[in-house]
Amino acid sequence: MVAVRYQTAFTLYPYAKVPAQSQAPLRHPVVIVGGGPIGLALALDLGLKGTPALVLDDHEGAGLGSKAICFAKRTLDISHRLGAAAPMLDKGVVWNTGRVFHADGQVFEFNLLPEDGHRYPAFINLQQPYFERYLVEAIEKAQADGAPIEIRGANQVTAITRADGFTTLDVDTPDGPYRVEADYLIACDGARSPLRDMMGLTFDGRVFEDNFLIADVHMKADFPTERWFWFDPPFEGAGQSALLHKQPDDIWRIDFQLGWDIDRKAELDPDRIRARVDAMLSSQTGTVPDYELEWTSIYTFQCRRMQTFRHGNVIFAGDSAHQVSPFGARGANSGVQDADNLAWKLDLVLRGLADDSLLDSYATEREFGADENILNSSRATDFMTPKTEISTIFRNAVLDLAGRHAFARPLVNSGRLSVPCTYDGFPHFGPDALQGPAATRPGAPCVDAPVEDGFLLDHLDGRFIILALGCTAEAVSAQGIDAGVVEIASPSDALTRRYLGEAKQAVYLIRPDQHVVARWPGFDADAIAAAIARAIGKDS
Repeated sequence: MVAVRYQTAFTLYPYAKVPAQSQAPLRHPVVIVGGGPIGLALALDLGLKGTPALVLDDHEGAGLGSKAICFAKRTLDISHRLGAAAPMLDKGVVWNTGRVFHADGQVFEFNLLPEDGHRYPAFINLQQPYFERYLVEAIEKAQADGAPIEIRGANQVTAITRADGFTTLDVDTPDGPYRVEADYLIACDGARSPLRDMMGLTFDGRVFEDNFLIADVHMKADFPTERWFWFDPPFEGAGQSALLHKQPDDIWRIDFQLGWDIDRKAELDPDRIRARVDAMLSSQTGTVPDYELEWTSIYTFQCRRMQTFRHGNVIFAGDSAHQVSPFGARGANSGVQDADNLAWKLDLVLRGLADDSLLDSYATEREFGADENILNSSRATDFMTPKTEISTIFRNAVLDLAGRHAFARPLVNSGRLSVPCTYDGFPHFGPDALQGPAATRPGAPCVDAPVEDGFLLDHLDGRFIILALGCTAEAVSAQGIDAGVVEIASPSDALTRRYLGEAKQAVYLIRPDQHVVARWPGFDADAIAAAIARAIGKDS
């Protein structure tokens, strides 16, 4: 019998018996375990490229509760390429501004996207179940167009057996067990990853001695659609910090810091939670509006990761590979970047256009990304929850200075918000013969900008692309890969600032995941061919 671990918000892929359950084990190129945001994004990306992907999930849809709510611009850019971003933006609450308070006074405010010329905002707030629903809807559309994607709900992996070149999965269903074989097994099964446990792999890092209460509250309120964060909140029961965010459907996310030595059962008592929420709302509005508690949970900060994300033909992505505190919105956003990095590499390997060793670069690049996120998350946690008298004095002095002097504001850390990773110095990038703007150097994700018929990222469609700005270029074929050409004869002011700087023209080579491989002051077919070989690990 398939274990039910949580209640679902939506039934997205109801269980249906398939012929494979009554046959000898069938081999699949890619089996993804876990139908959350990362597993679904990976399956969709692979399927759109024509690579078959089978998703096994032990439930039939998205879990109840908001979970991740802040989805960053880079995640929306990736989702746009996958055909899923439009309904996310329509449903989500758009925000660019955040405010930081100390006690009852505002310290400062910030704008995460102060410049124009982007299709998507810095962030939207959208409950994770909706994010998953829109990915599934995009998968269904892709399936109708012939994409080889299959999702099997209520299919629980209970054991795996590794052999030379493939993995066998024991799968339990409402109709009994069966087996599946995978050339590549991708574990997207969350922070408590059963697959990681089955393989006896470690998940190392810090567990911070503090607990936080999440309360999703349904109410009508006039708070602006901004991120509000308090150090030493002026309302009773909030502890050292509190957070307020608006979500769709008049749902408000409120976080309270509870401390370390707590009675979790007592703290989850609805009356106790209501007392805290009442205190917050009355301090801000002078009254307590009618509201309902939609979902509550208590979490502990943890910053951990696996030593390596690749174990032969078993690869880990998302929370199964790394975990950070929720302040900073680095969990789901970094996991979607994992899928974005992995999909095109798996596709090339399975089509015989790249060696299996290319998948090692997924591990090294995304382990670097995880370390960057863990460092930022740990610093935020240490600033938010000082554990000594000296660190508390320092923290409060910084907050006092930040309220009066701009130089101190970068030192305030209420959860530095997610930004995409730049792979400086990694072996599959370069050269930088342009010495152009730093934001678009080799290793960086492409920055969006307006072009005559929309936005630049619309033209970076999951293939290798040669981007020619202010000049002409020709298609280049190398190592079996055909790099397409995008020519923009008259770049917009924003495109010039972001890609040319002082240069009059430039040529960029861009990976399928929209990261810059290399750039030059003009077109050179031999140099581009060499960069393509380097990007797929065939430059030696």
